[in-house]
Amino acid sequence: MPSSPPPAPIGPIRIVSRSSPMALAQVERVRTELAALHPGLRTEVVPVTTSGDRWTGALSELGGKGAFTKEVDAALLAGEADLAVHCVKDVPADRPLPAGTVFAAFLRRDDIRDALVHPGGLTLDELPPGTRIGTSSVRRVAQLAVSHPQLTCVPFRGNVNRRLEKLDAGEADALLLAASGLARIGLTERITEILSVETMCPPIGAGVLALQCREDDAVTSAAVAGLGDAGAWRETTAERMFLHVLQGHCNSPIAGFARAERDGRLSLRGRVFSPDGKTVLDAHEWAGPLDPATLGTSVAVALLRQGARELIDSIPH
Repeated sequence: MPSSPPPAPIGPIRIVSRSSPMALAQVERVRTELAALHPGLRTEVVPVTTSGDRWTGALSELGGKGAFTKEVDAALLAGEADLAVHCVKDVPADRPLPAGTVFAAFLRRDDIRDALVHPGGLTLDELPPGTRIGTSSVRRVAQLAVSHPQLTCVPFRGNVNRRLEKLDAGEADALLLAASGLARIGLTERITEILSVETMCPPIGAGVLALQCREDDAVTSAAVAGLGDAGAWRETTAERMFLHVLQGHCNSPIAGFARAERDGRLSLRGRVFSPDGKTVLDAHEWAGPLDPATLGTSVAVALLRQGARELIDSIPH
């Protein structure tokens, strides 16, 4: 006899999120899945604008990716909200979650690949020399330097909708964006080409939404636990431990992804680049009986043996 889901909280679950169209679309996915799991459960959205959303310069000047989560974490810890929805790729892994908070669930993973958006419909290989690629991702810049050195990267910040507007205004000739992000806001028709993970290795945590709550809030944790996906948990745990051991900073071109197979096997590929793409370190291992965190540690150590520490520390930040 199948077990029934845990009882839903009596009061509404207040969900805090960044106020961008992408972030709010992600919250709607969570609300929809919660409503299916707990019919009658009420949810409220608490939008916040983060320092990362307001800032137009380099993220390194704000302390890196934590600029997208600091205000969200503060609302959660202050009791102004019960649940936070994060893109895992935006949650720093080089330091622990804020004290008093935990990840209650990782949702089923979406597409981890990058997508090319080109108004003329060209693929990456068809772009002529000097084509301006809009991206502020050091991961993308380094990999393009390896595979397509004839292209030119130009800094491009802002939420996805804003970046598409800037592309349409001619501030760049093409964009690289997350395929999952375009799908979440219903703009897959803008995609010219989906890039393979061999061409563009994804960021740690790509395509995964994390649900974060206060550690002492057992009611909310129990209510959302049923949304968790076991494969996403294993993959994300391995990836975040990999990044944690490497202790990369926001200017470190680090990429990687884990893959949980249906038969229980788990693999992890990790890569570290120099910003100009002239140095590429690569490691790929299978877990066997290892737990995900041990796999993440093992792949990171393999890269450290190749000189990843010296490479990362040599990059200004």
